[in-house]
Amino acid sequence: MSNDQPDPRIAAGRELAGKLFAGGPATPAIHKSLARHTVAHLFGEVWQDPTLELQERSLITCTVLVATGREAEQHLHFRGARNLGISRDKLEAMITHVAHYAGWPVAVSASRTLAEVWDTMDKEDAARKGSK
Repeated sequence: MSNDQPDPRIAAGRELAGKLFAGGPATPAIHKSLARHTVAHLFGEVWQDPTLELQERSLITCTVLVATGREAEQHLHFRGARNLGISRDKLEAMITHVAHYAGWPVAVSASRTLAEVWDTMDKEDAARKGSK
């Protein structure tokens, strides 16, 4: 792709990141080149594959992040899952399932992270409703 032509993957990736992260940064605290690659390739290509529904892809991503103990990314993707309509019950069931394969410590940690994310988002929702 030439430098004078816009990369359509960037637009698609930004739109998807907007759905997931509701206006928050899709690529928090990473350098510019990695952020561009993440938006273009990960969100602009990989997440665009129609073989999996968006909610399925989000739940798979959360599962991998729980199994590998990636707490910082869990915060981001648990928010994304909620923004896509995935219930807390479904995420809790996934964490319980993962506990049997990846271990109790990662599941306990993920449970805490999920509770933090849900509580924060509940407060944000209440504040938005209160300001209307």
